[in-house]
Amino acid sequence: MKKLLIALSIAIWSLVSFQVAHAAEPEKKKVCRVDEKTKKEVCKIIKIHKKLEGTPVPEKAQKK
Repeated sequence: MKKLLIALSIAIWSLVSFQVAHAAEPEKKKVCRVDEKTKKEVCKIIKIHKKLEGTPVPEKAQKK
């Protein structure tokens, strides 16, 4: 019974860690532009990061 509980807990832990690891991946987007020298289209894949909401930075008190 103890071995069954250990195996079950390991299986659940691996599934949870797998989902968390893939949820944290940033989105990817393909961006293309025309190179001026070669006149060919150059494409690359970039990561899109989410912007975090934060509190505004307070303004410094102006000196008189």
